[in-house]
Amino acid sequence: MTASPTLVPVLSPAGPAAQAIAEISWVLLIGATVLFVGTMALLAWALVRRRRDGEVVLRPLWWLAGGGLVLPVLVLTALFFYSLHRAPPWKAVPPADALVVSVTGRMWWWEIRYRDPVSGADIVTANELRLPVGRPVYLGLSSLEVIHSLWIPELGGKMDMVPGRVNHLLLQASRAGVYRGQCAEFCGEAHARMALHAVAMPQAEFDAWLAGQARPAVVANSPAALQAGRAVFEGQKCFVCHTVRGVAEGSRLGPDLTHVGGRLFIASGTLRNGPVEMKQWLSQVHEVKPGARMPSYARLSQGEMDALVQWLGALK
Repeated sequence: MTASPTLVPVLSPAGPAAQAIAEISWVLLIGATVLFVGTMALLAWALVRRRRDGEVVLRPLWWLAGGGLVLPVLVLTALFFYSLHRAPPWKAVPPADALVVSVTGRMWWWEIRYRDPVSGADIVTANELRLPVGRPVYLGLSSLEVIHSLWIPELGGKMDMVPGRVNHLLLQASRAGVYRGQCAEFCGEAHARMALHAVAMPQAEFDAWLAGQARPAVVANSPAALQAGRAVFEGQKCFVCHTVRGVAEGSRLGPDLTHVGGRLFIASGTLRNGPVEMKQWLSQVHEVKPGARMPSYARLSQGEMDALVQWLGALK
């Protein structure tokens, strides 16, 4: 599954909400072009008449009334009712078959919570929103510190995330793929590097993924190299900020790392998830993401760094 290659995601919808927004955008673009061309044609006509006749006798009141009052009223009224008809509906409660997901904006990452259909417990992940194709997804959006705004252009419009409130956004993916989202409200130093990737997948694959996310990290009977990586994680007190279920639990200061090895990106979408990128992130945190609330671990020895990277990559 690869990321969407489109350069203008707003005009490349992959869901019904985004389709409606794209249609409205095309109507506005085409309408503005027609009005611009018409205005330029009138200007050219006026210049030609003035040059040919020497003096053009116009009726200013007619032009002011027609071009300054009647035309705007007709165009804006038509656009108003058209946008009301085509705008994605806001729903106070989720549809009966919707998947309900909680998304919390943090500085500067995303905490995502699902409900385990078996136990009813929360399943916590970070920076990657997985959703089943063809099924509505009802997002509960909130923030802990400052105002954020979630926008996944190919799936729908944006919605602000305000501390102390829960806003809602209804999305649906029509086809499988990876769609990049972004915080669309300036929220501080690392705002530009606060991305989120929505991964749309068939329902069966999503169910299998969710069941896997509900399990703790696989740590039993690990090879010695992985045990060494866990020792580095615990020795550096990484569990003070990061939860790894089955190893260290309870912290909510930083992203949950229980299954970090299975994510497509790290550092809130800044880097692809691989051994080289993970080492770069751990050793050059503030070069990769200025303002990140995490210390750099360049002080680790080569062996310690390799062991930690291998262990984190195995958390799938």
